Amino acid sequence: MRRRLAAYICVLLASSPTSGFGQADPIYLIIRTDDVGMSHSVNMGLQRLIDTGLPVSVSVMFACPWYQEAAEILKRHPEVAVGIHLTLNSEWKYYRWGPVAGREAVPTLVDADGYFFQSAEALYKNHADPREIEKELRAQIERARRSGLKVDYVDFHMGTATRYPEFREVTERLAREYGLGMSEYFGEAMDAPQYWAAPRSKADSLVALIARLRPGVNAVVTHVGVDGPELGALVDMNTDQPLPEMSKNRQGELDALTSQRFTGALKARNVVLITYRELITKQGLKAMRRPAG
Repeated sequence: MRRRLAAYICVLLASSPTSGFGQADPIYLIIRTDDVGMSHSVNMGLQRLIDTGLPVSVSVMFACPWYQEAAEILKRHPEVAVGIHLTLNSEWKYYRWGPVAGREAVPTLVDADGYFFQSAEALYKNHADPREIEKELRAQIERARRSGLKVDYVDFHMGTATRYPEFREVTERLAREYGLGMSEYFGEAMDAPQYWAAPRSKADSLVALIARLRPGVNAVVTHVGVDGPELGALVDMNTDQPLPEMSKNRQGELDALTSQRFTGALKARNVVLITYRELITKQGLKAMRRPAG
């Protein structure tokens, strides 16, 4: 099945207008896959997604325990665009992570047990020091650089690294310093409707998304994983609705993205799949603009 799907995708890509971004009214789509390195189950979901042959942009949480496995997977697939999922939160009950810089180096970023706070709001209420934000985000970027991966861009776990003006200023400055693109800063239309859909309806949601894409650069943010005891044990401390069964929802996203319904919808609208690496190469880092709002 995987070989047949991969062959089908090759036909799809070969028949799509991929010669450049200057063509008349093309529809481009970036598939951004977040939270890679969070757990083994998420990494296995990533491997299955990569095996389809779909061009993907993969955002790795270098603060999490399983990032090294994710890096080894990605080293075998240099065609995949790699991003740093800049992380300032740890949201799962009983499964926590803390700063790469060390809890003593960034005391305003951690709770009494030395872990990141579960939400952006909780972090902000702790009067997080922007100098410590910079120290931690820099440590994550440096860890990513030491991993041996080619890093193309950054984005933001739970949106926290750009949620508040003083956080955003630090994040933008670091991206400029390290020559990295920033997801959402190239005018791409961002969406993730399948996230909220029930597992069995996620393919329907993605097909509906493809039907309403407009010409230009679009991006869909995805979260994949393999349903099982590891992911099934995780409980989000911020909310238990509308996704109390996170494990099944991440499996549902993986199933939807690897379905022939999804690739068929792409082909029907002649959607061109691109990665952040390709977008940055075509537009250049100077094209980045802070998104409105």
